[in-house]
Amino acid sequence: MRAIGYAAGIGLVVLGFAGLLADADQTRPLSWVMWFGGLVVAHDLLLVPLVLAVGLLAHRMRWPYRAAMVIGALVALVALPMVLGFGRRADNPSQLPLDYGVNLVLVLGVVAVAGLVAGALTRVRRSRVARPRDRDRPGPAPRPEP
Repeated sequence: MRAIGYAAGIGLVVLGFAGLLADADQTRPLSWVMWFGGLVVAHDLLLVPLVLAVGLLAHRMRWPYRAAMVIGALVALVALPMVLGFGRRADNPSQLPLDYGVNLVLVLGVVAVAGLVAGALTRVRRSRVARPRDRDRPGPAPRPEP
């Protein structure tokens, strides 16, 4: 089954390259090569080392904090084009009308608070499970009545 998926994927890539080359006057294949080359360089020289460094720093963190960090990073990544104003045009004020930087900070604050609360609840729950209650502790045996 995996071979069928690979074959279909390779076929679609070949079809895409054929269309790119067939309409070379409109598609500018050299710009595509430069774009994909830059993408590979950015991935291998920037993104992978950054993710590995963060992973090394975060591997000892408890799961709620790691989850909040991953969610915050993904939200920031998705919101970054809007925060930077990509697509905003002066002649159309309805495109990107909000203050996305402030909104991103608010959302990241909510994610951070949720991570802190989940971490605190996890710590409290673990401490309750690890420590038996007073009534469950074995004590001295009751004295027999005369």
